[in-house]
Amino acid sequence: MAIKQLTVFVQNRKGTIVAVTDILAKNNINIRALSIAETEDFGILRLIVNDEKAAEKVLEEQGYLIKVVDVVGVKIGDEPGKLTSALDVLDKADINVEYLYAFMTRTEKHAYVVFRVEDNSVAESVLVNGGFKLITEADINKL
Repeated sequence: MAIKQLTVFVQNRKGTIVAVTDILAKNNINIRALSIAETEDFGILRLIVNDEKAAEKVLEEQGYLIKVVDVVGVKIGDEPGKLTSALDVLDKADINVEYLYAFMTRTEKHAYVVFRVEDNSVAESVLVNGGFKLITEADINKL
């Protein structure tokens, strides 16, 4: 059930992010979630989009270095402690979370959280057993 995430390596300079988003927009690719981590010289732009294969193709054609990564997406209730509950389930199963980011959905009372872990299948299993609903590429495409 993993979700495909695009990891785009970009220079840390003015106009870089708008260049990426412009390429995607011009190719009718909708960004569903994004996260950026930066250093002095470069950034790592992480994207969940409605058409991963098309996004990968058009960005590579423009010279961007892209890596497609499988991540785990989970639906989290919009209440204090719900994220902690999901993290606790993973922690108790000895699963290290390399990074995470969240994005709001069009419906009320929940957010989607994306986890990068070493073993997606194990993380998915313990999250489902912990009472969490996983999100799929189909869920992303409905947004």
